[in-house]
Amino acid sequence: MKFSPTNKDRKKVIRTILETIILLVIFIFAAKALFVFQEYTPYEKDDKSIVTGEDKGFIAVSYLAVARDGTDTMISTNRLMEHLDALHKNGYVTITQEDIENYYNKGTPLPEKSLFLMFEDGRRDTAIFSQKIMEKYNYIGTMLSYADKFNHKDTKFLQPKDLLNLKKSTFWELGTNGYRLSYINVFDRYDNYLGELNSLEYSSINQYLERNYNQYLMDFIRDENFIPKETYSQMVERIGNDYQLMDNIYTKEIGEVPGVYVLMHSNTGSYANNEKVSAVNEKCMKELFAMNFNKEGSAFNKREDDIYNLTRMQPQPYWYPNHLLMRIADDTNADIEFVDGDINQRKDWDILNGAVEFRDSGIALTSESEGNGLIRLKESKDYQNCKLTVNLTGNKLGTQTIYLRADEERKEYVAVKIQNNYLYIEENGKQIYKLDLNVHDGLVMQSIEENQKEAKEAEYELYSNQSNHYGNTTSMNEQTKESLIKNARTIEEGAKEYIPPIQISDPGNRKVEIILQDQSLSVTIDQKKAVDNLPLSGKSKGYIYLESAWGEYGYSQRNIADDVYDGMFENLAVRNLDDNNILYDNQLHGFDKVKNNIKADWNHIINWFINSL
Repeated sequence: MKFSPTNKDRKKVIRTILETIILLVIFIFAAKALFVFQEYTPYEKDDKSIVTGEDKGFIAVSYLAVARDGTDTMISTNRLMEHLDALHKNGYVTITQEDIENYYNKGTPLPEKSLFLMFEDGRRDTAIFSQKIMEKYNYIGTMLSYADKFNHKDTKFLQPKDLLNLKKSTFWELGTNGYRLSYINVFDRYDNYLGELNSLEYSSINQYLERNYNQYLMDFIRDENFIPKETYSQMVERIGNDYQLMDNIYTKEIGEVPGVYVLMHSNTGSYANNEKVSAVNEKCMKELFAMNFNKEGSAFNKREDDIYNLTRMQPQPYWYPNHLLMRIADDTNADIEFVDGDINQRKDWDILNGAVEFRDSGIALTSESEGNGLIRLKESKDYQNCKLTVNLTGNKLGTQTIYLRADEERKEYVAVKIQNNYLYIEENGKQIYKLDLNVHDGLVMQSIEENQKEAKEAEYELYSNQSNHYGNTTSMNEQTKESLIKNARTIEEGAKEYIPPIQISDPGNRKVEIILQDQSLSVTIDQKKAVDNLPLSGKSKGYIYLESAWGEYGYSQRNIADDVYDGMFENLAVRNLDDNNILYDNQLHGFDKVKNNIKADWNHIINWFINSL
């Protein structure tokens, strides 16, 4: 009997073939993204175009962690590639630990643009997702790890055999953040004493903490009255034990102690918050390590610096490449070529301050250090009555401003500004309207008493559900438990409002519509009217400007001083209200929009495939 396939069978075969081809293509892309196929090639030390003999020190850049899509603390592979691409195009070549030792100990010259690259915390995903980028730019990096992670067998962190394989790939050297990441002398924002916390405990109540704590090697362990709970000899023994544990574990597991140490976390001008503790750290680290990165904030290290008091910059996941370049330019005074992006879009604008990158439908406007970024739409001199729509996606802490009807000196104008989660309307230098966007959003605010009670509940739960591994006593006692029974007053009951501080990394995303008609201004934010028919004093014509501005001293535990701000203006469109003509539009349309959507969908598929391996 002769078999004759049906249409259903044919479709099934064809579908199977197509699915196989798609899976094969995805596998090839994933393999290229994950596996090493090259070797690192050091820079030519005799190349006079690279090693000019002029001493310009070196920059140290250290990423906390890398993830395929990125998080609030882990940079995405795309953004990391943008950062390293920008550094590579500016002529930066990577140097090794040996290069730094020879620079300080033997006076050996470095390349004119030298980059020492580090990745902290020793995460497995960091190694996986940064490896191909290192290959692409022929960059070598140092992978830092915590020695105690070797004992925990946590799959998120690289184990000794993984570190040895990284080193074997030639694109990596090894360093250490220390033995442990833990905290001592911890108080919450209401001055409740919490004692000592490991990293998991710290993370569980981090939202109720501010900056009143030390890291493990930074001070004596103290009680709630700041009196030491340990003698000098006990402190010396405790800190010495951490260095001894590092020596033992690294020697046993990888054959040697890494040359680079990053003391967590000093920035004190010495090696701890206490002079006696600093002396112990200094003695131990100099016996064990070849160098120490003791500070964070500035990237620049020069010959006069102490090899045990080096500094590094920690770029954040939300930094656009020009943010990194602006910080480096400010630290080093080097000539920096900023990233332009789409040159066709750039032609429409005058770049007056800062740096700007045109990215698909977005305009990333980076301020100067402690200054602003400012661009002007060239053909907008006679704009008068218009409707402007834009998505402002720069972080909350900072300023994004749209100027309308502005003269060349910006003495006369109408400005719509979002700064630190407030809306401001200004006319000719005078503020005429202000709105708290928390109120606009209808956010139900806590009272200080409610937030304090919430903090105490979380802290009591932490200490009641698990024994404190340090064995210390804390303020989480019966008195605290009893206080939780009392009801905290609400704002309506007369308690003061709790205003949560805006963190430097808090993302912002506001859809803004501005209608400027004759002597009236209306603003809609996130499809809700924020101001309606606000009267204005004049109706003159003028330019459109966009501005990003550093708002205040950007202090955070993870990034000590960041005085550069990225404003992001997405899907900017301007329409003439008199004749309904489009005056400017940088939104994606047609094939460009389809292509962008396909690219995004494809990345989601690759991400799913890699994360599922």
